[in-house]
Amino acid sequence: MAAVETKEKINEKTEEAVRPSLWARYQAFTHDVRRGFIAEWTVTIILLLFATTALVQAFVIPSASMEDTLLVGDHVLVDKLVYAPDGGPSGAILPYRPVRRGDIIVFRYPLDIKEDYVKRAIGLPGDHIRLVNDQLVLNGHKVNEPYVKHIATGPDPYRDNFPDAAPEFGVMPRAIEMLEHDVVNGDLVVPPGYIFAMGDNRDDSADSRYWGLVPMENIEGTPVIIYWSFEAPTADLTNGNIGFDHIMDVITHFFTKTRWSRMFKLIRGYPLH
Repeated sequence: MAAVETKEKINEKTEEAVRPSLWARYQAFTHDVRRGFIAEWTVTIILLLFATTALVQAFVIPSASMEDTLLVGDHVLVDKLVYAPDGGPSGAILPYRPVRRGDIIVFRYPLDIKEDYVKRAIGLPGDHIRLVNDQLVLNGHKVNEPYVKHIATGPDPYRDNFPDAAPEFGVMPRAIEMLEHDVVNGDLVVPPGYIFAMGDNRDDSADSRYWGLVPMENIEGTPVIIYWSFEAPTADLTNGNIGFDHIMDVITHFFTKTRWSRMFKLIRGYPLH
């Protein structure tokens, strides 16, 4: 079986403020959000004024599981407001909406909620999912996924033909339980209250195929913009304490290792039907 990530952590980074020059790009973002006039302006103002709050959080991507959509070293702002529960009067004015197929989601890793993961939501409750030779089949229809990256040089039965092929080494007990209870006629049927998620780097992603479904209550938000991107090894980004070597690397190579073309790039989901 191809190598699969076993640790993918998104380290939280605190930023003091978001530069006013982002105004035009956030306007473009809110134009596409499709959550109404009030929702658009709410998201815009929040993202401009706050970098680390209960509503917006700064994260850094430490693994390659979402390449080429998100690269190792991408620093992103996550909208934590979008999926908040909408009970009570706040639901009438705040831009809540349910998770959609194709959304990029940040969530607490089900096997260790102290860790944050980022993947793409593929299946919602009631959806039927299978992979046939790497091709996603959703509710009986082949799905176009232009964002998917394949890097494997050879086949892997379980990875490429989920859930039809027998699980192999690296599949967690929680995923085995999913296969035993939620597979019907060769399809994984997503149960109520859960999301099936996979990485865009489909051949090198530890995702729902390997550790099971994402509980809805674990979902924290969706990344909306890359505010900085810096080439750094995963080891530097998964270190809970920022190391001296990493600090010196940033100081010394800020201009040469910053991916300037990714600065202020908006992150959008891709609708799956």
